[in-house]
Amino acid sequence: MRTLSFLGGALIAAFVMTGAAGPTPAVAQDRLLKSTATTDQVRAELLAYAPQGVALGSASGVAGGAGQSTQDAPVWVGLQLTHAPQWHTYWKNSGDSGLPTELQWTLPPGVMAGDIAWPLPKKIPIGQLANYGYEGTVLLPVPLTITPEYKPLVLASTLDVKLKASWLVCKQECIPQEAEFALQIPLRSSNALNGAVFEAALKNQPQPVQGAHRLELIDGGQRLSVRVAGLPSSLQGQALELFPETPNVLLTAAVPASSSQPVTPSTWSQRWDGDIWTADYPVNQDRSESPSMMPLVLVAGGQGWRAEAPVQGEWPPVAQAAVVSPALEAALKANASERPAPSREPTAVPVGTFLLALLGALIGGLVLNLMPCVFPVLAIKVLGFAQHAQDKRAHRVSGLAYTAGVVLSFLALGALMLGLRAAGEQLGWGFQLQSPAVVAALAVLFTVIGLNLAGLFEFGSFLPSRVATMEAKHPAANSFLTGVLAVAVASPCTAPFMGASLGLAVGLPAMQALLVFGAIGLGMALPYLAASWLPAVAQMLPKPGAWMVVFKQFMAFPMFGTVAWLLWVLGQQSGIDGAAALLALLVAFAWLLWAVGLAGRTRMVMAAVSALALLLLVKSIGPNVVQPMEEVRASSAGVSSERWQPWSHERVAQTLAAGQPVFVDFTAAWCVTCQYNKKTTLSNSEVLAALDAAKVQTLRADWTRRDATISAELQRLGRSGVPVYVLHAPGREPVVLSEVLSVADVKAALGRL
Repeated sequence: MRTLSFLGGALIAAFVMTGAAGPTPAVAQDRLLKSTATTDQVRAELLAYAPQGVALGSASGVAGGAGQSTQDAPVWVGLQLTHAPQWHTYWKNSGDSGLPTELQWTLPPGVMAGDIAWPLPKKIPIGQLANYGYEGTVLLPVPLTITPEYKPLVLASTLDVKLKASWLVCKQECIPQEAEFALQIPLRSSNALNGAVFEAALKNQPQPVQGAHRLELIDGGQRLSVRVAGLPSSLQGQALELFPETPNVLLTAAVPASSSQPVTPSTWSQRWDGDIWTADYPVNQDRSESPSMMPLVLVAGGQGWRAEAPVQGEWPPVAQAAVVSPALEAALKANASERPAPSREPTAVPVGTFLLALLGALIGGLVLNLMPCVFPVLAIKVLGFAQHAQDKRAHRVSGLAYTAGVVLSFLALGALMLGLRAAGEQLGWGFQLQSPAVVAALAVLFTVIGLNLAGLFEFGSFLPSRVATMEAKHPAANSFLTGVLAVAVASPCTAPFMGASLGLAVGLPAMQALLVFGAIGLGMALPYLAASWLPAVAQMLPKPGAWMVVFKQFMAFPMFGTVAWLLWVLGQQSGIDGAAALLALLVAFAWLLWAVGLAGRTRMVMAAVSALALLLLVKSIGPNVVQPMEEVRASSAGVSSERWQPWSHERVAQTLAAGQPVFVDFTAAWCVTCQYNKKTTLSNSEVLAALDAAKVQTLRADWTRRDATISAELQRLGRSGVPVYVLHAPGREPVVLSEVLSVADVKAALGRL
């Protein structure tokens, strides 16, 4: 048992004090890819149309271009956007503002995506400006080319398509949004469910117009004269709408001139000259391009035609980008000189505030002993008490050594964080569990402890006698290293009263900050220290006996429970493949431990075979443990069909600007308190009803893997760990709620909105 403590503490000390500080990439929590995504403004859905399946073995499956019948283009995919009333997204030329929708495809080798076959847009006036875009429901179809290089697996039955789409949706305000989609298209069977939708979208494409078109700059390049030939004779005499495909060249907000008023710089005119349609259109004075060739789309009666021609004449010089006026620039400089620059240097706090921080840290350390991630470690010390119930001196030495291990570990971690702060790193409390390698190491350690407690092996059976003797002669070292182990697994569980103290400590001068960290350690070690020095507590412990074997074996189950939790944490970081790989490695490692504990020649053979198997597994599947899973992240704006949207600074600002309150849950998969609050409070029907009644937008900042943006926001809020719950209201300072959340707390905070 002592050897167990010695080795376990040494292993975790090495990982936590040296390896855990290395930077790890910020990876969002993986979400299951779906074919739909919904926000309050848009419902987006990835659709497919392959009435004859996917043609294999030749290029016959090549999809046709815009305007072709789907009979010639048998494989189509497309993003369908259904807008809420009065909201719109944008065409390829968005007009005076906005951004066109972008589609990024992930396809198997040999499959290529074409350009978006943009449906006909509509003009959307906004004050003195205008945009080109879509309202209601629109499908953006894209043809797929199936080349002979596409070689699906023999048993494959589908063509897997993935899409990352981003769009800007606007009403009076604009919200950038993003989502990822996945779809499976049957290879050998028809997929014609969405045929009518694609047929309608492709009929809504502009048809090419062949003819002697002419585009000429007139009035010194201030206007563009347009002549389009070859339009259907049925259009003659009708008024047409004009949409330039090249952005920022023509005046988007120009309006048709009336027959009784002359043409002005903000109006345009059109007429028919026999079978030739002519127009006189103003050039945008702030244009950003001088194209030599311009495609134009003409629309009438829900049908469109596309004409393209070289531009005759000389463009005037492009307008310079707008700059701040000299008067405004001088005023901004004056304001900046009067406003002191924010200081990054740590500053001391008043004595009263500092003493409260120390008290909060001490109480937080006490409460930390109740966290589920600490309990299994303390079980080791409880077992040691039971073994030496009558040895008062051993108890006191053990208590002091354990306390020293805990306090010094907190001081070391505090010094590490302060050193990284000085180097500019954005870290927070619990950062070691943001590393998949550390999570895996902890899982291995607790598996070894559990197997030892269960009686699968004994360290003394294969450790060198010198090591075993050294461990036996220095029982205080066991207690010291157990304290180190307890801190390693306890720190991610930011207990109540501790969050504010830690957040304050990160911004304090080094000496004050280390005192706060030391107070946390003292609070955590205090119960065990008191028990080791008070005879009354020692007398309450049962006398040694046969029950201790049963108790020791029983203590294996909390260890295995901790391993299950760590596997779940790793699954959030490295995906199901990473968690499964670690589980397989743990089984192989347990086999090796069992084999080493055998006797005779059997030990040599089984140990060699199990060691070889473990090495092969480490080489083949080991990288999956630390390899980040594919990021499936909604953008900073966030798109999710769930209540909780991904957090970002931009989304908070946009929501507050719209007059809507925001509730932010800063959380992590490895944070036990976070998961408890989710189950008991954040999913409570009364809380959800109160959030809906107050029209609160709920956001979630996932800190499972390191994210510098979330770390910086936590520090801005005066915190350095999770959970943190913040309620924002327009025009008010944010309110930070308690780490242990209750239904009453949330309802009371919402009632003050």
